Amino acid sequence: MSAHRIFRRRPASARRISAAGLAVTGALAAALAFTPTAASAAPAAPATQIVYPNNLDGWILEALDVMAVHGIPGTFEGLHRNILRESSGNPLAVNNWDINAANGTPSKGLLQVIDPTFAAYWVPGTPNDPFHPVANIVAAANYAADRYGSIDNVFGPY
Repeated sequence: MSAHRIFRRRPASARRISAAGLAVTGALAAALAFTPTAASAAPAAPATQIVYPNNLDGWILEALDVMAVHGIPGTFEGLHRNILRESSGNPLAVNNWDINAANGTPSKGLLQVIDPTFAAYWVPGTPNDPFHPVANIVAAANYAADRYGSIDNVFGPY
């Protein structure tokens, strides 16, 4: 059995013309030979850099921007709710009393992530430091997305 392809011929007006087959003359040639002036060749304005406040709201907003770039779901409300429950908003919080601590890997940071989880779910472009607020939020949200679909679906301790 052979496969047959059906090709439709494009109308002449829609056919592609190769550069070699195109003769350019007169005003069109002058237009194509346009050399930009200093005004039209001015460099583009520098990109604006977002400055986030160095507080819980700023860390969450920055994390949400990083999460959006990497396709990690989550909302401000979901992150805020979980952060307040896990660390009361203290990026240097360490849990030295639960089973993780007893096993030698205490939970750390805003969303109380243990080192192996942070290492597995750390997102490039953020500092490789579980105490860095944005890195901690993004890694925890990445873990929650993998495990629960989103940080928004977490309503109790992991």
